[in-house]
Amino acid sequence: MTILDRISEATFIKEYWQQKPLLIRGALKDWSPPLSKAALIHLAEKAEVESRLVQNPRGQNDWSVEFGPFDQNTFANLPNTHWSLLIQGCDLWHTKVAALKSQFAFLPSWRLDDIMVSFAPKHGGVGPHFDQYDVFLIQGEGRRQWQLGDACNAETPTQPDLPLKILSSFSARETYDLETGDLLYIPPGIAHWGTALEDCTTYSVGFRAPSLSEVVSDLAEELIAEPESAVYRDPKAFLATQSDAIEPAHILQIQEMLSLLSQDTDRIADWFARYMTRPKFDDVSTPINELREARVGDQRYRNGEKVEKISQ
Repeated sequence: MTILDRISEATFIKEYWQQKPLLIRGALKDWSPPLSKAALIHLAEKAEVESRLVQNPRGQNDWSVEFGPFDQNTFANLPNTHWSLLIQGCDLWHTKVAALKSQFAFLPSWRLDDIMVSFAPKHGGVGPHFDQYDVFLIQGEGRRQWQLGDACNAETPTQPDLPLKILSSFSARETYDLETGDLLYIPPGIAHWGTALEDCTTYSVGFRAPSLSEVVSDLAEELIAEPESAVYRDPKAFLATQSDAIEPAHILQIQEMLSLLSQDTDRIADWFARYMTRPKFDDVSTPINELREARVGDQRYRNGEKVEKISQ
């Protein structure tokens, strides 16, 4: 039995993946969540760990966010409710958290981003929001309520003058109270709001979803580093004039240059494999090495590098 319980991997991909949420009760049976509140606070004190502290002390639109590292006084002075500590990349700091990744072997390993673990006391959370990536939420200790709302996009209004992208309005369509070992899958763009019902931890397994601007920027950096690349030339039908107009023929010329680049399948595949296997935390030292692998044809890639050909 997999973490998907009685739903087959093929059914999940066909009917749920990037389409609609899925709740699985007891997905991890007899599971002992490995990270306690104290362990997460210890990680938040490390300079090399990416951590955030979100507070909403009056339960209104008075959200605040601070970035680690933190010291012990920070947590000693926190209220008993309405805050949340989030630690990114916990799979690189704890072997039992890293072991959770094996539960998602039915998805390409190069798509997995990292495992974030959060702790919150009662009423803690980060408000109603949406993500642009797929996420599996595994409930650790305690209970958390999740409300799911409508599909959102880049045009969906968020509240102004807040440090977090909190939705301007939120209507719950579904509500679930999760207990230890329960799993909730949320596809990209679905509004959601998680609130701790008591002291609890949540393990968020996120999947990479780079934006078009991010991938174009990375590809552009690679092109800039090349000693030679295609350069602009005026279209053949161009007639030199005193006019400063950019004619349709000029635009077509640029489009053709970009089209030739996009049609270079081998080049795009090689770059994309290196881009998607590049470690997220390659600039810090961690107890567990970040390992990302992918394959294109008979070529294998590891941690942003082309490493070997696969023997036939």
